[in-house]
Amino acid sequence: MKFFIDTAEIAEIRELAETGLVDGITTNPSLIKQSGRDFIEVVTEICALIPGPVSAEVIATDTAGMLTEGRRLAGIASNITVKLPITWDGLKACRALTDEGIATNLTLCFSANQALLAAKAGASFVSPFIGRLDDLQVDGMELIHNIRTIYDNYGFETEILAASIRSAAHVEACALAGADVATIPPKVLKSLSQHMLTDKGLASFLADWDATGQKI
Repeated sequence: MKFFIDTAEIAEIRELAETGLVDGITTNPSLIKQSGRDFIEVVTEICALIPGPVSAEVIATDTAGMLTEGRRLAGIASNITVKLPITWDGLKACRALTDEGIATNLTLCFSANQALLAAKAGASFVSPFIGRLDDLQVDGMELIHNIRTIYDNYGFETEILAASIRSAAHVEACALAGADVATIPPKVLKSLSQHMLTDKGLASFLADWDATGQKI
């Protein structure tokens, strides 16, 4: 499973990129707001740091506006993926941009039918939002399973990009469900390496090593 990082903070991206674990980046208007910086400048810097897909979202809600903004965003760098909402206008814009060779990410997916439409429209990625479904007491992970089944049934090439991930448990469940990508907040990504038994075992090993009086 690929790891995308869900952030627009350049310092976080630079630090995580050094690990070699980052395959791409996703941004959205809320993350840009949190960064407090100019949208185009931020996206341009991210594309220079990360060679993989960088999702940049349109703001227009009509097809014509989405196409204008999408083409403008795609011109920033070759690794831009234009992020569009799964609406009727978004689907039409997705088909047009895809036909032009521009990568697309259809976002705010909350049903298997929406994901089916995204694949039919030629989307590069579809982003089902797990955490937001969980907030409504709906099993977000079931949506990942259902999309995986539908895509495998018909050989769709659209990648399932699990989004709105809140915990390490979400990441594990997405991997088991067959998501192609998980876009993860930096704190959650770092938490994947943590386990109390790892900490306990390391402390024990270090204590025993100190007792030997040796050095490496």
